[in-house]
Amino acid sequence: MKILSLFDGISCGRVALERAGIPVEKYYASEIDKYAIRVAQKNYPDTIQVGDVTQIDGSKFRDIDILIGGSPCQGFSFAGKQLNFEDPRSKLFFEYVRILNEIKPKYFLLENVCMKKECEDVISQALGVFPMMINSSLVSAQNRKRLYWTNISKVTRPKDRGIVWGDVREHGVPSGAFYYTDKAKNWIHRHEERTGKKLKIFDDGDKMQMLEASMHKKYSSQRFFGINDTYGIRYITPLECERCQTLPDEYTSCVSNTQRYIQLGNGWTVDVVAHILGFVNT
Repeated sequence: MKILSLFDGISCGRVALERAGIPVEKYYASEIDKYAIRVAQKNYPDTIQVGDVTQIDGSKFRDIDILIGGSPCQGFSFAGKQLNFEDPRSKLFFEYVRILNEIKPKYFLLENVCMKKECEDVISQALGVFPMMINSSLVSAQNRKRLYWTNISKVTRPKDRGIVWGDVREHGVPSGAFYYTDKAKNWIHRHEERTGKKLKIFDDGDKMQMLEASMHKKYSSQRFFGINDTYGIRYITPLECERCQTLPDEYTSCVSNTQRYIQLGNGWTVDVVAHILGFVNT
């Protein structure tokens, strides 16, 4: 099948297609982040990069079977019922809609964060389908609630596999692991006093909190959690992030750890998408 992936990132969609058993004849990817592209091309050298989504002419992709993507929606804002079309981030969603209408693929899938009902309704109206909310915790060790809009029929939520943190974490002292030092602990203490927010410690039987692109920052409220292991409290490693997103080990190893955290925080939980694509009739 021929695939067009908009906002492709690190090609989590390609991994999901493989796991769903869908043969890929051609995989076109629209992405502008050079680090994401590097990861995608390392793992899938045959990926055809087509550049900026705003420059895509849908008439050249009329033979696409499946359109996938996950556009940014931070720019949705309302005055009454009116959407702010001037925000460049919200405009990207309408690029997805434009291309969907131009190529009219047999199947489409759009992933996005859980959002205000008003924003959700705008997307549902534009796509002609309602979303299904799926928590990645059903197929992984990560809590990650996402909305999925698709015209693939008879999709159900995946069954709970019962995966917990202890199933995916690295043992021993992971290479390059960041253990909380006295400096970090002092910052944590000050942050707790200032905000009342305590450091969340995850044990083997827990589900990891949602991964985010900002988690590469050592002193950030988005990084306010730790892993309890034999040698102390440490931060989640890039490899563990890959496992939380159900990606192959070392999938992102061709970029720096900072970029690995960013790209994985922006990525899809592969096994959720693979589950949905498994309902495609090939």
